[in-house]
Amino acid sequence: MKIKSSTLPLVLLFAISAVAQTTAHFDGQTWWSHIKVLADDKLEGRDTGSRGERAAQAYAVEQLQNAGAEPAGSNGFYQPVKFVSRQIEEKDCSLTLIRKDQDKDKREPLTLGEDAIISTRIMPAPDVEAPLVFVGYGLKVPEKNYDDFAGVDIRNKIVVIFSGSPSEIPGALASHYQTAAERWKVLRAAGALGMVSLINPASMDIPWSRIALNRAHPTMDLDYPEFNETEGAKIAVTVNPASAEKLFAGSGHTFEEIVALGKERKPLPHFPLPVSLAARTKVEVTKIESANLVAKLPGSDPVLKNEYVVLSAHLDHIGIGEPINGDRIYNGAMDNGSGSALLLDMAASFRKNPEKLRRSILLVLVTAEEKGLLGSKYFAAHPTVAPKSIVADVNVDMFLPIVPLKLLTVLGLDDSDLGDRVREIAQSLGVKVQPDPEPLRNLFIRSDQYNFIRHGVPSVIMSVAPQPGSPELKIFKDWLTQRYHAPSDDVDQPVDLAAAARYEEIVRALLINVANGGHRPEWKPDSFFRRYAEPVKLGQ
Repeated sequence: MKIKSSTLPLVLLFAISAVAQTTAHFDGQTWWSHIKVLADDKLEGRDTGSRGERAAQAYAVEQLQNAGAEPAGSNGFYQPVKFVSRQIEEKDCSLTLIRKDQDKDKREPLTLGEDAIISTRIMPAPDVEAPLVFVGYGLKVPEKNYDDFAGVDIRNKIVVIFSGSPSEIPGALASHYQTAAERWKVLRAAGALGMVSLINPASMDIPWSRIALNRAHPTMDLDYPEFNETEGAKIAVTVNPASAEKLFAGSGHTFEEIVALGKERKPLPHFPLPVSLAARTKVEVTKIESANLVAKLPGSDPVLKNEYVVLSAHLDHIGIGEPINGDRIYNGAMDNGSGSALLLDMAASFRKNPEKLRRSILLVLVTAEEKGLLGSKYFAAHPTVAPKSIVADVNVDMFLPIVPLKLLTVLGLDDSDLGDRVREIAQSLGVKVQPDPEPLRNLFIRSDQYNFIRHGVPSVIMSVAPQPGSPELKIFKDWLTQRYHAPSDDVDQPVDLAAAARYEEIVRALLINVANGGHRPEWKPDSFFRRYAEPVKLGQ
């Protein structure tokens, strides 16, 4: 259904009628009313530390208070977090490929934005020049005796990596070892200077034109030494797939060959490239402050009330960026107004329809997810409750109720008994579940639940899914291509309020199940993430 101001009453009447037949606690309407506030142009896209994000936080605190939730931050509902912001000064930056041509160096400039982007997720060195070496997927996975770096000299070189993983590596392992922290740990030990990433066209969520559009938008990192996961890295570059062949010229291999192998997750070759990369960068650094929001719905059991089931969502979005069709405000209605609205709706539902909860529910609205899961990284390392008191995290991020909810994708489905609980609850409502159908997209490490997992907390993230082989597949593909991280992710887009309400019902039932269960959720014996059952410090 298309939400337009002129048809809104009819749409809502239809949706409410549909919801009333299938759900007991939600109608979709209150969820949507929160999104209309959070994704309003007045909030200017809720960029981390911005006036718009502060307004969204004030609104969320007001709603949590109205729902009777108790403050559980370090400063009332707030947990302040400090960031360092980095903005590339592109006019003073350059990337150049250097080839040996007889006794002379042949220099080929790369056009920033068109050919490549300099990442500021790490703090780049002002000047760096080094040979390039292609290392396939750039993975070292001890559990599978897999090592893309075996026999390859990368000391004082810049590695070129094709995104993705071979089919022999399970999705959880592949995702984990593609994180910046794990990947740089290997590169630093081997003496590499930096990394060039080649995007796998088969796993691109959005086209390069939009990836490059906001390349000058500031990136952020946590402003605490303990979180410096890429210390020593001098350069990180992402190359447009359309320009990647420039790196392979004269190597005896082509980028087309690599793409064909990578699409099928087949093994990739490793070889030095007959070219060096020279990079000159200039970055403006500033300090930013924002906050996570934390609220509590207290449990009633004398002992178990000191244990917590976390419901998390990120409140931030991209903010104001380069215009698309004349619109500069990246509203973030689905990403992640949808999850934030669900959290507020959930708090209100427990007030309207009280449940006798044994464990407490912790409502956590994190900041800076779009900057690299930073708010949840800080909270998971420094929770405002006793660290070992958190028994589970149910994370809600861009769950996309844009088709009827008949199939639910559950990331983490087979990793802990949370997945078993979700399956039982969903099936009781006539909803089927499936594990990650697209492992190449690395979704399980791309939202906030991953930081809870790294601290030993069983977690799941769920989303409405298209039926295999149906026209719904195109609806989701078109949404990612046209609306994901674009100004058109606003309140003027198709949504299915009945699907949203049914999804909320599943989340509510899961929270109650965990809060009242006889035992904490447990990792399954064969889960890769079971290793984090005892929290570890970053860098260990």
